[in-house]
Amino acid sequence: MEATEVSVDAPRRRRTGRTIGLIAVAAVLGLVGGTAVGYGIQAEREPTPLPALNQPDLAYPKPLPKGQAPVALPASEDRRAKTDGDLRKLLVPKPAGAKPTGFDDADGWQTVPSYAREFDNPGSALNYQLGNDVRRIATTSWRTGLFGTTSVTLVQYRPSDFDGARDHAESQMDYMPDKDYARSEGEPIKGSANGRYYVFPVEREAGYLDRYQARAYFHRGDIMAVIFMFDTKKISANDIRSVAEKQLGRL
Repeated sequence: MEATEVSVDAPRRRRTGRTIGLIAVAAVLGLVGGTAVGYGIQAEREPTPLPALNQPDLAYPKPLPKGQAPVALPASEDRRAKTDGDLRKLLVPKPAGAKPTGFDDADGWQTVPSYAREFDNPGSALNYQLGNDVRRIATTSWRTGLFGTTSVTLVQYRPSDFDGARDHAESQMDYMPDKDYARSEGEPIKGSANGRYYVFPVEREAGYLDRYQARAYFHRGDIMAVIFMFDTKKISANDIRSVAEKQLGRL
């Protein structure tokens, strides 16, 4: 074979490299030897007994002294106990003398697809509710007078970082000032963080009875409430406000 020519420009290894390697080997040998001696000394000692595992002082968290433990809330004051029960029982009761409308779903429950069909774009509304982790929907309605009807719906969402109840309520209130709806910002519902009720302008059309409408939206915890009122005679602000405040009180 021909000898390979080495360029004078090729890098060279430093001469100190071998010395550093020898020192490192000596250090490792010293460490291994010291470790072996240490193990030998430890092996000749008597074993130290371990502490008992059932020591009462290790309990955590430590119980509070007798008489200082918090008293559990009664079911009437525990909001979680109320909202995790039968949602239909939280619906405001029908007023005395009211008649059924025949619009309610079976047993007061409403399916999510049925609720979505009440919107202009049912497909989009269904995707919105499912995306917000809707849990269940309860509804009731009644008729007063000849044509007056009222419906109350509670939409409950599963706990998550996204507040579905609040988002749904606020998204509905956002378009209430539009000309095709209440044309106003509405009035606040007493006791609610941001709930509002709305009295719509009368709708008149030749050959038909006048149509009046009022709505209310609010949320409390993981439940969003919507109230609709329709009639052929004027609906007062007190009519819708009264139902909204009663429903809010039950939540």
